[in-house]
Amino acid sequence: MKEYDVIIVGAGPAGSNFARLLDTQKYRTLIIDGSEDHDKVCGGLLSPDAQDILARYDLCLPKEILASPQLFSVRTIDLSNNLVRHYRRSYMNVDRKGLDSFFKSLIPPTVDKIHGRCKRVAKTDSGYEIELVGGEMLGCKWVVGADGASGNVRMSLFKDKELQKYVAIQQWFPAGETNPYYSCIFDNETSSGCSWIFFKDGMLIFGGAFDRKGCREAFEEQKKKLADGGFVDSNAFSDPVRTEACLVSRPRLSGGIFRGKGGAFLLGEAAGFISPSSFEGISYALFSGEMLADAFNRYSAEKISTIHRYYNRKTQKLKAKVAMRCIKRPFMYNKLLRKLVMKSGLTSIKIKTPKEKE
Repeated sequence: MKEYDVIIVGAGPAGSNFARLLDTQKYRTLIIDGSEDHDKVCGGLLSPDAQDILARYDLCLPKEILASPQLFSVRTIDLSNNLVRHYRRSYMNVDRKGLDSFFKSLIPPTVDKIHGRCKRVAKTDSGYEIELVGGEMLGCKWVVGADGASGNVRMSLFKDKELQKYVAIQQWFPAGETNPYYSCIFDNETSSGCSWIFFKDGMLIFGGAFDRKGCREAFEEQKKKLADGGFVDSNAFSDPVRTEACLVSRPRLSGGIFRGKGGAFLLGEAAGFISPSSFEGISYALFSGEMLADAFNRYSAEKISTIHRYYNRKTQKLKAKVAMRCIKRPFMYNKLLRKLVMKSGLTSIKIKTPKEKE
């Protein structure tokens, strides 16, 4: 069985950023990349917070990662109240797989990398034992879970810290001649989460986060409502090219954030760091990965309690940000409050047609 100081489970933005910034002269490190086993259901929209972090790193994204089109507003559709408003937003449209590959390319060669899927993590006298699908066994002193909402690090070691989970479903369709736009959709009758429509390189993508029971039926019903209500072209959802699904988490104001214990640490969504309103998680992933690497680099890893205290303190701003989103959430998801906000037109923008411009 191969032994390491640190094993990182998950090579998304959180795990890759931690591996990139960790002092691998001090720690013999392995990262397990399971990305080839499934697609990540993600809009691939870089928020201003994520852009700010990339700016601090002085990182430039190659043009191959950018997706067409780049959009500057969001059309918010309230199916429950039959309301539509437009709001100014500044997200970058990127290819998510390309973005993950970019972050992985920044991991130094001093980090060992393997493709595999974690099946089980167990505590041992000397650290942790990791079993991969297929039977391979690995050992380490410290394990870092960066494997998302359904990750096996949190599920294996901290079963009492289960997150509230939803099923994210997403389908891709040929866009045809449809004028591209970005929409955020709310419908209390089919989902307690939100849905989205966006475009990438000639494809129309519709997806959403749904309660686990009856998720596929609710997904199909919402598609029907959008078409019947004239919010999308009647044929927009006719021929899906592919369908993908995964679990996503939603932290609560009363709890859900858990950053690990003992020699086990959690990053990004595995720690509960994800927006409970929009499900944006890339900025949380990058920041938490940076802060844990900083903790390991500053202190001897033998002083586990010191590393935990530093990591917890440095990520308090993320916890506060999640709490603020929890407070904001009722104004987006409560049918009556959302109606009042949208009818007021507060912060919305008026879309001008070509005729109005003249």
